[in-house]
Amino acid sequence: IEIPEVQLVYNSSHFKSLATGGNVSEALALVGEKACYQSISSCGGQIFYLGTKSVHVMTLRSWRERIDHLLKQERLTDALALAWSFYEGKAKAVVGLSGDTSKRKAVIADRMVEILLHYADRTLKKCPDQGKIQVMEQHFQDVVPVIVDYCLLLQRTDLLFNQIYDKMSENSVAKGIFLECLEPYILSDKLMGITAQVMKDLLLHFQDKNRLENMEACIVHMDITSLDIQQVVLLCWENHLYDAMIYVYNSGMNDFISPMEKLFKVIAPPLNAGKSLTGTVLLPLKDCCLAGRAYPLGDIPEDLVPLVKNQIFEFLIRLHSTEGSVDEEVYPHIRTLLHFDTREFLNVLALTFEDFKNDKQAVEYQQRIVDILLKVMVENSDFTPSQVGCLFTFLARQLAKPNNTLFVNRTLFDQVLEFLCSPDDDSRHSERQQVLLELLQAGGIVQFEESRLIQMAEKAEFYQICEFMYERELRYDKIIDCYLRDPVRKEEVFNYIHNILSMPGYSAEEKQSVWQKALEHIEELLLLSPCKAADLVAMHFTEQIESIIANLQVQCQLKFDLSLCFLYSREGINQDLLHLPPHITEQFIELLCQHSPDHVLETLKVLEYCRLEETIQITQKHQLHEASSYLLEKKGDIHGAFLVMLERLQSKLLMLTQDDGGSAELPLLGSIEDTLMKTIALCQRNSHSLNQQQREALSSCAPSFPHLFHTALKSLTMQVLNNMAAFIALPSILQRILQTGSESALDPQQIQAFDQLCRLNRGTSRVCTAVTLSASNWGRVLCKLPAMLPLSPPFSLCLCPFWLHLLALSALSGILFQ
Repeated sequence: IEIPEVQLVYNSSHFKSLATGGNVSEALALVGEKACYQSISSCGGQIFYLGTKSVHVMTLRSWRERIDHLLKQERLTDALALAWSFYEGKAKAVVGLSGDTSKRKAVIADRMVEILLHYADRTLKKCPDQGKIQVMEQHFQDVVPVIVDYCLLLQRTDLLFNQIYDKMSENSVAKGIFLECLEPYILSDKLMGITAQVMKDLLLHFQDKNRLENMEACIVHMDITSLDIQQVVLLCWENHLYDAMIYVYNSGMNDFISPMEKLFKVIAPPLNAGKSLTGTVLLPLKDCCLAGRAYPLGDIPEDLVPLVKNQIFEFLIRLHSTEGSVDEEVYPHIRTLLHFDTREFLNVLALTFEDFKNDKQAVEYQQRIVDILLKVMVENSDFTPSQVGCLFTFLARQLAKPNNTLFVNRTLFDQVLEFLCSPDDDSRHSERQQVLLELLQAGGIVQFEESRLIQMAEKAEFYQICEFMYERELRYDKIIDCYLRDPVRKEEVFNYIHNILSMPGYSAEEKQSVWQKALEHIEELLLLSPCKAADLVAMHFTEQIESIIANLQVQCQLKFDLSLCFLYSREGINQDLLHLPPHITEQFIELLCQHSPDHVLETLKVLEYCRLEETIQITQKHQLHEASSYLLEKKGDIHGAFLVMLERLQSKLLMLTQDDGGSAELPLLGSIEDTLMKTIALCQRNSHSLNQQQREALSSCAPSFPHLFHTALKSLTMQVLNNMAAFIALPSILQRILQTGSESALDPQQIQAFDQLCRLNRGTSRVCTAVTLSASNWGRVLCKLPAMLPLSPPFSLCLCPFWLHLLALSALSGILFQ
């Protein structure tokens, strides 16, 4: 409570010790600002406050006055919350409540009822008369749930469904909101009983709103005595609310058969016509009833459980339905359930049979149902192999149980085996194989003669069945044949062989038989997947690699594929343990030259185990110049490697001159440039390790480009000079330029090369080394320049300083130019 208006009297002067000059600490002086000792006092339920101008008295209100205070402020929700806190005994400072707990609760409850009725009246009066319907709905949604909640907390359903409901019914919107507020309480089982009138209105409201699922959910949670059974049943049939209808029959009339009969009439015609249905409640209904549970909720009374089970079984084994036609097939109910969902129906029966241990009557029903199932499914062609297989899988599981009491003629299993393994029927092959496999895995293997089973499975090409049988007999090597013959699982044979040979749990004899079988089929494995076969050989047949490749002499492509997979690193293979003999590697190189020459050089770069001389002979035999050059360089024969590349370059230049501007000129130019760049790279890689004489020997072999005035080849000439200048002395380069022309005149090629050389060396002292040229050579250059075509400005600018340097150096060295 805020009391600033009281203006309490503080003892500031005392705490500050003003009388003695304020001789106190700062902390005590600060506290003194708000110290109000002896300014507040209590007596007889009252509190007195001493103010500067007056004395104030405060008294605690009683619980009723506190509620009334909130009501005067029209805070009805807060008033109800405060009253409920009084009711639960959680409120503080409660005054005016006396007596024991029950009397106090009764007094508070009466007061809350008054507030609730007042709240309902006020809600209707305050309802907006105009505006959108959403405004009115929001108004009632804010209030009506509060009223319903407190009525249920007080357990006053009489008040809720009589006085308050009558008030809410005066407004259609309020009535709808009221009915919808009941749904969560019904679904949570907090509200089990409703008056017949309210329940009728609730169902009609949901029907009008087309909220049939909500209506059905409410019905199955209601006390059956509060329902108008005739109205509910009719409503459920009209709207296909089968859960609610079954609940009414089972709980209201203890009738578990009538709803089944009605449902069979609904689903039998479409199933007989070949249509598929989903979502029916028949199977869950039978499951619950046979297990002693009510559908969809709750439990069947214990005294009715045996009776209900017997009724269900009698219903299932009926020869004909109650209103069946003349041409109706026998056992229509079992037949209908099998057509609807064979697997689920048999699962329901399997769960039911679990409880048939000491019940003699139930055991008789069990045998009777099995006989009917066999009669209906085996003697009828309407069922698919999958459905027939489900039946015999179900039977095999039942027969495999200890203390089994069922009897099934073994010849029926033979008939099923012949039906599933029929070699004349190619339809549903995988389905029939899967069904038979499930039957065997469920324990049905004991019903068959194993040798006959394997024979029939092989004829039907059921290789998974063969694998299952061979595994039982520990004949793992035979399983390899199963994989290789199975078109669906061929690729899995590699993993199977690897697992048998690698994993523990198999004897040495078993592993040896699998190893030998895999070796026998190695050619077939290579055809299937060369890379996977190579992995397998590398991991488990390393000592047999040479013999394997030798046996593939006729199959050159297979040998090539296998070798290719060997020599390229693959994940999972330890390459350090995989050493191929040199002649095997050379065979692979030979095959690679034949089948994939473009990959030879790349392979040689990563290949470690090969003899250089033999490999060089192979590459030269197939005229793979780049590969031969690489091997010669690796051998240390740089000059030989250079000559190979030079030969290749000259052959391409010759082809260019012979093409005479044809369509192949552009690709050929690109090839020439590529070869030249590789040749230059060869020289650059090895020039550092050569002496000057060896370098000049290489330069003396440089090609003389024909028709170098061709625009595209000028740049190639410049690249050659650029790279030569870094390793070859300038006099040697000039001498080479002068020697390429005729005796009569310098051709444009020489002039262009000379011009470029001057550009490279302009302004450097390296030009001085040019004096070592003979005077006759320089005379050839200088005398023949005027007779040539006009020089380009770049040439003239470069030549003039070169000329002056040369002239000065010539005078110093006594060289006379003619």
